[in-house]
Amino acid sequence: MVMGDITRIDTVQQYCDLFEVEALHPLVSVVNCYEVQPIRHSKKLYNIYAVLLKDTDCGTMNYGRSLYDNEKGSMLFIAPGQVMGSDDDGSLHQPAGWALMFHPELLRGTSLAHIIKEYSYFSYNANEALHLSEQERKVVIECINNVAEELRHPIDKHSRSLIIDTMKLLLDRCIRFYDRQFITRENA
Repeated sequence: MVMGDITRIDTVQQYCDLFEVEALHPLVSVVNCYEVQPIRHSKKLYNIYAVLLKDTDCGTMNYGRSLYDNEKGSMLFIAPGQVMGSDDDGSLHQPAGWALMFHPELLRGTSLAHIIKEYSYFSYNANEALHLSEQERKVVIECINNVAEELRHPIDKHSRSLIIDTMKLLLDRCIRFYDRQFITRENA
């Protein structure tokens, strides 16, 4: 849904539709951006969570009313109700990287639902992207691939808990990587 210059994303399916990829689950999806067609820049109002691993320089991105520190090889974290993106300059760009999106409903009744706000990188106050080392990048991609693999598995009574546990592992690893990023900077 488009509101003025902002595209509103209320569901995982809407995000997948932007990239013309199949959503394998109504509440969570992984998009391999290397497999999508070029798209135009846009600002998006997310009403889902998004964890983005960017392997391309997207230029300056707006995050709420601020600019986001973003460069090639960084991770971005978006919570419901947040606006992120760049103004449409009329040209197409080829996304590169990975996107993990999940609807808050996926977390309902889980321990992750109770602690998701503790992951401070989902806050507008954290206006710095996570810059990964090559080893950290491999860990992140492995976690994202594990979620994707579970999504390709036929849904059964274990699917939700395995997906959420894998997502929690990814989020916990990212806290560790953020801590490393700031400790390294303090020691420099």
